[in-house]
Amino acid sequence: MHYAPPSPEDLQRLKNALGYTGDQMAELAGVSGNRQWRKYTGGEQPREMGPAMLFLLAARLVLSPAELERIAQQMRAIGAEVEFSAESSVQRLQSGSVSVSD
Repeated sequence: MHYAPPSPEDLQRLKNALGYTGDQMAELAGVSGNRQWRKYTGGEQPREMGPAMLFLLAARLVLSPAELERIAQQMRAIGAEVEFSAESSVQRLQSGSVSVSD
């Protein structure tokens, strides 16, 4: 697999396109809050977002609640404890996808 992470500017454009707060983006990406989210979008040396985190973020934007639950069931079968919040499912875009460009 080839992967090049989105830039901090790419992530900021996504946040703006969604109209989400930093806390909402943190929830979407599976990090603990706005302070953690900002580590990917700013500062002197922003963190690079790994493919697993970006995959989770993208999946939560485009998959239906039923599809997310199927994934959660598989994760539980493997041994994890997981529950996707209803908030992110309710707030995902009606179109089911996001396209962000300059």
